[in-house]
Amino acid sequence: MENRQQVIGKLRQDLLHWEGYKPPVSGRYEQLGLGALEHVFPNGVFPKNCIHELVCASIEQAAASGGFVSAVLSLLIQTGGVCVWIGRARRLYAPALAAFGVAPHQVIFITLHKDKDALWVMEEALKCTGLTAVVCELREMDFKQSRRFQLAVESSRVTGFVLRNATDKLSSTACAARWQIKSLPSTELDGLPGLGFLRWQVDLLKVRNGHTGSWQLEWQDGCFVPVKELIINEERQVG
Repeated sequence: MENRQQVIGKLRQDLLHWEGYKPPVSGRYEQLGLGALEHVFPNGVFPKNCIHELVCASIEQAAASGGFVSAVLSLLIQTGGVCVWIGRARRLYAPALAAFGVAPHQVIFITLHKDKDALWVMEEALKCTGLTAVVCELREMDFKQSRRFQLAVESSRVTGFVLRNATDKLSSTACAARWQIKSLPSTELDGLPGLGFLRWQVDLLKVRNGHTGSWQLEWQDGCFVPVKELIINEERQVG
């Protein structure tokens, strides 16, 4: 029985490795900084070198997803790196990325209005080993195209994010994870509403070889902090 369990465990690790998930080296976990959310991923580490899909049902959710991805990008390129952001309508205010610690020279912006053009540019960008991440705003993406993206990053080791600005035609994809991000009201700052740190409702709808769930996160001083922990700390200070 023990040998069988060892064989099964070895096969699971091999499958994760073939799908782009690398086990920690010598027991060291190189976590990205998503807190408890990160533990639901295989090996307890945010999957880089994979494709992440963020579905947006409204303009508000698209804006929230853009902010959340910007925060994740800052963690990915904090030690250097360049990202390509392929947008549709130039809604992203580039200087605002500085609030997440992303310098202007670290992001290359490309504006394309047709999905077929954006799909081609993203696939080519994902093949570039000199990039750290690629973000692309799309409406439609089928399984075949998402598989092409995944094959590209398995060779280049780039991390990809697809912002799906439509939820009426969602189908199965080869993406490592499917997210849905919604904005939450921030806490008051010196009695003034709307001036606190950014907060999101983060729903992990699908994750390959991991677990789904929901979290509330706040972006504070360059890192993600669980909202529940903040509330507990605030209650202790008041008490």
